[in-house]
Amino acid sequence: MRLYLQPLFILTFLGFGIHQAFSQGFTGRAYYKSSSKISISLDSTKMAPEQMAQIQSALKKQMERNYILSFTPTESIWKQEESLGGGPATASAGGAVFMVASSGEGSTLYKDAAGNYLQEQEMMGKEYLIKDKAEPFEWELSEETKKIGNYTAQKASFTKIVDSRRFSTGMTEMENVKDTLQVTVWFTPEIPVSHGPEYYFGLPGLILEVQNQGRTLICEKIELNPSADPVVIERPSKGKPMTQAEFQVVQEEGMKQMMNRYQGKPGDGTNVTIRIGN
Repeated sequence: MRLYLQPLFILTFLGFGIHQAFSQGFTGRAYYKSSSKISISLDSTKMAPEQMAQIQSALKKQMERNYILSFTPTESIWKQEESLGGGPATASAGGAVFMVASSGEGSTLYKDAAGNYLQEQEMMGKEYLIKDKAEPFEWELSEETKKIGNYTAQKASFTKIVDSRRFSTGMTEMENVKDTLQVTVWFTPEIPVSHGPEYYFGLPGLILEVQNQGRTLICEKIELNPSADPVVIERPSKGKPMTQAEFQVVQEEGMKQMMNRYQGKPGDGTNVTIRIGN
């Protein structure tokens, strides 16, 4: 309990001087870059090591994305920056084609400080509007700090066993599996809003960095109270309304269709696995 109260105690003093600014409409934009580790293993007789390294390098480069988190004290919008390199990451060699599509690719995510969210999401050419509430993270705070840009950030972590669904080549039904979700973040009480990238929230300061299972999101720039281009939070409204659980059913059906389209032939050594989870 002491570790959790300590940042809040610090925040009381840090936030006292800017409380008035918040009450007058404090806003901001935080710019993030994502990177992911890519690991692909195939039968060594089917592809040379240098070809495999080239594919992994190409996929990793293509999966680098830029995002913007626009926020007020009570609301935020998370969205990928528009670019010419959007869409799934793809690479090919030796007749094999690899494609990696990130969850939430191209979507707009709105959430409030309590974790209520709206997300515009496209799946198989159709648009959906997901309305739900994220479960609070049981953050474990650390006294460890580091500098991210001009801000002092504090470490927090979260570990949970989550239910996932797995579908592999040759399977006819989704398989229920358990995954361990391990997340480490760094937040700054110097910007006392409880927002963060994607679905992360609930800390006494803006989350500047996220490390999750080989994927990293890090804040590279922050604009506070931008006057030339004021922050306006507009809730997503396009698509067929549904809950997250209902959309997961849609995802599973879409993944089954995709897997059936790329079923490996018996004996060719092809095997693909897709996981859907929290």
